Amino acid sequence: MSMLEQRIQQQFFESADLQYQTAESLARPVADAANALLGVITAGGKVMICGSGDGAVLARHLQVRLMGRFERERPPLSALALSNDPALAAVVGAGQAYGQQVRALGHPGDVLVVFDAGGAPAAECLAAVQAAQQKDVSVVVLAGAGGAGWRESLSETDVLVGVPHERPARILEMQLLMVHCLCDALDLQLMGEQENP
Repeated sequence: MSMLEQRIQQQFFESADLQYQTAESLARPVADAANALLGVITAGGKVMICGSGDGAVLARHLQVRLMGRFERERPPLSALALSNDPALAAVVGAGQAYGQQVRALGHPGDVLVVFDAGGAPAAECLAAVQAAQQKDVSVVVLAGAGGAGWRESLSETDVLVGVPHERPARILEMQLLMVHCLCDALDLQLMGEQENP
């Protein structure tokens, strides 16, 4: 086996190890996040989603899975991936584009989902969370480094899912898995068990 093949295998092993190590500890916070989304959706609210860096890609992925479908057909769910638009940021200030959209579009009973893979909260995501709290919008944060940098910014009713890892690649892999867990949980709660998975 070549050194390159060994290194590639190591990537697989590290990712699988993290999933095995955290499956039990992250199951409850991910279920809490799924229940928060379910409560908003069944009450007619909307899911607003944002992310910093690669988290913006996960935000779009979650929006597509909610508005479109995950693994089976269902009615579209109200979801909006916020844009970190440079033109809007030029008008409202650097790092404020997400927050401004939450202030404009958020209503009590909505939920904001934030993807942040860094250790310290990204400024644009933190601004969105602060705007959500001012609008009585629930918050779900999926973060890296165990979510430690986020704890003091969230209320007791907000949900924090902190991946206990520092490496961005591993955190993003876990967050993608969490997106799929959330979508599967919503489908299960909204439509019941699938007869032929």
